[in-house]
Amino acid sequence: MGIVYIIFFTFFIVLYHCKTLNYAHSPYESTSNIFDVRVLGAIGDGVADDTQAFVTAWGYACQSQSSTVLVPKGYTFMVKSIIFAGPCQFGLNFEIEGVIVPPDGPESWTKNTSFRKWLVFFRANGLIVSGDGVIDGRGEKWWSLPCKPHRGINGTTLPGPCDSPTSLRFLSTSNVTVHGIRVQNSPQFHIRFDNCRNVIVDNITINSPALSPNTDGIHISNSESVGIYNSLISNGDDCVSIGSGTINLFIQNLTCGLGHGISIGSLGKNNSHASVTNITVKDSFIRQSHNGVRIKTWQGGTGNVSAVTFKNIYVDTVRNPIIIDQYYCDCLIKCANQSQAVSISDITYSNIKGTYNVKSPPVYLGCSESMPCTNITLDNVVLFPSNKEHDTFNFPFCWNAYGDSSQSVIPKVTCLQHAFPPS
Repeated sequence: MGIVYIIFFTFFIVLYHCKTLNYAHSPYESTSNIFDVRVLGAIGDGVADDTQAFVTAWGYACQSQSSTVLVPKGYTFMVKSIIFAGPCQFGLNFEIEGVIVPPDGPESWTKNTSFRKWLVFFRANGLIVSGDGVIDGRGEKWWSLPCKPHRGINGTTLPGPCDSPTSLRFLSTSNVTVHGIRVQNSPQFHIRFDNCRNVIVDNITINSPALSPNTDGIHISNSESVGIYNSLISNGDDCVSIGSGTINLFIQNLTCGLGHGISIGSLGKNNSHASVTNITVKDSFIRQSHNGVRIKTWQGGTGNVSAVTFKNIYVDTVRNPIIIDQYYCDCLIKCANQSQAVSISDITYSNIKGTYNVKSPPVYLGCSESMPCTNITLDNVVLFPSNKEHDTFNFPFCWNAYGDSSQSVIPKVTCLQHAFPPS
């Protein structure tokens, strides 16, 4: 009996050590593809540096099919600037249920850390970023940098360091979905897509104060086939900014507030070439914003904006509900007049209704002297002053704009010239 007991006990010890060695190789059993950053060493108190735990979780998940990086609920994770790089195995999900924050302000970022980026996904094709959690950029101290607008006397910009990170950036990534998360108080852009293909953004919330500078909600450039749906953005700059190289963008059921509206541009800065085509924005609501739907280009640029449709959009107390500005300039000194311009053509405004701030014209079409806007269509556009005490309409403004305005447009845009300009 004693011999049997010794053999059994020895077998148990060997088996235990084998399991221990396997666990040391990976913190999960082989059947599990959920990589919890807390299990991998993250503290989650919002103070301790949890960056390495996120790096480790991404490394395991990226190498496993149908895997998940889990940021668990009930914790706040402080993560420094990081690049989550692919390519990865199929079916990768980055699930955010807790809160992710960066170091608190530029003084807390180490000198060898990039001030231009925070959370970056690079070549992570097939990625899904989802969850009910929050990415909080803690941007208050960044907005106070001397180079930021609104910080000098009378709105002037003072000299000083200007680099500020985008909170969430996708670079050279295809077939990506962003669903459900909340991104707030970004130092600069909240979400950015560069050189991406086949993107779906759905049911997200973006929030920052009305006077937070350069805090675009979603920025898109050099990207193709992007869809933005069922989301709420309230911020201090463009709700959605559409940069050069954007093709096949579809926006539906978007609510924008307090910022600068939905903007194509700015394009053509520093005599650059830009192209934006096949853009649709529909069934959306823009409230208390500087602009509604806007196209803005610099003088001296080349390229084109074409095949753009704004349809079924309600505006509430918006300063410029419909605006094309080919003389855009955000410099402190006046920009020089130039003859070259990004051409603008085939732009449709259909069923745009609501109220406008009487400080500006409800329709502003300021087109280039040498490159007129062509084939501009206004159909069923009805805009009234937001102040009920005003019983007269502001007059629309047009300069070198050609197209057609239907009888159902209020106020009448009689300044829009018909047919096409002389060759």
